[in-house]
Amino acid sequence: MNSKIIANGILRAVGILLAIALVLFFIYKIQSVIVYIAVAAVISLIGRPIVLFLRRKLKFNNTIAVIVTMLLFIGLLTSLVGLFIPLIAEQGQNLSLLNIEELQNNVQDLYNQVVTYFQFNNIDVEESIKDSGVLSKIDFSLIPDYLNKLVSGLGSFSIGLFSVLFITFFFLKDSKLFEDGIMTFVPNDKEIRTKKSFNTIKDLLSRYFGGLLLQILILFIIYTIILLTFGINNAVVIAFLCALLNIIPYVGPLISSFLMLLLSMSSNLGQSFSEVILPKTTYVMIGFIIAQLVDNFFSQPYIFSKSVKSHPLEIFLVIIITGILFGIVGMIIAVPTYTAMKVILKEFLSEYKLVKKLTKGL
Repeated sequence: MNSKIIANGILRAVGILLAIALVLFFIYKIQSVIVYIAVAAVISLIGRPIVLFLRRKLKFNNTIAVIVTMLLFIGLLTSLVGLFIPLIAEQGQNLSLLNIEELQNNVQDLYNQVVTYFQFNNIDVEESIKDSGVLSKIDFSLIPDYLNKLVSGLGSFSIGLFSVLFITFFFLKDSKLFEDGIMTFVPNDKEIRTKKSFNTIKDLLSRYFGGLLLQILILFIIYTIILLTFGINNAVVIAFLCALLNIIPYVGPLISSFLMLLLSMSSNLGQSFSEVILPKTTYVMIGFIIAQLVDNFFSQPYIFSKSVKSHPLEIFLVIIITGILFGIVGMIIAVPTYTAMKVILKEFLSEYKLVKKLTKGL
């Protein structure tokens, strides 16, 4: 092997590395666009059954069916915004007139009541927490600053929302748009199998995301009933936030439990801890546990068995592994990604024993 061949090999390797680096840099720069496309793809999968129903059952034209579906999504989004905007506006006005010292005193008073109550009942409470004065070190004046940052981000959110809706419309109108883009890179002898895989993936993920919406709706209804029963302020908003957090497997319910506990206690800020705050919060958290039991033993098994055709233990391991590797985002996309991979493996590598075992239910 002469020096010219070696030099050409080195130059080719460097060229390949530079090309990969440029592609990665390009992806990094357009990551927001990739996120828009991913969100639009999820929404289009959710809306796909609605479009098919309107076309097949009600004999709608494809474009009309897509427009009606988009209007349903926009109506739902508008309803959610209408639910949150008055609350945000009210809280913004309250924060602009907020007496920071009074708020800090109220929180400090609640803290003192909690410590006194548990000491009275002979429950061990770390004396260092009481003496540290940790609440006095919290700068409550930062609250309005965070609100200002939230408002400043609405512009970027508006651009993202328009982009997602625009892309979703064309994904629904031409369901093969994304598929055709991928097919340009697929060899001719693999086109039939690839198209079959795409159709299977779309069907499974449509059922999965539809089931996920049903799961959130069930939790939302249960949470709302519980919070309204015990007179918690802003019950509907709290219920929606806690139900929505459930899309994050395992971690979401923990975050929502803390959120519901905190908001339930703060809803009665200034009242007696032992007579009002503790009983109400206890009942609310019992209701939360019941809702989670319903979700874990009925909703989730139904979604996994009927939509993605995977065993709960299999799903658990996939979510844990992707969570370790990619964090919260990995946990959210774990099930859809794993389902797509199983479909592709079954179509192209079905002769292997492991693949046959994993894809038995597909």
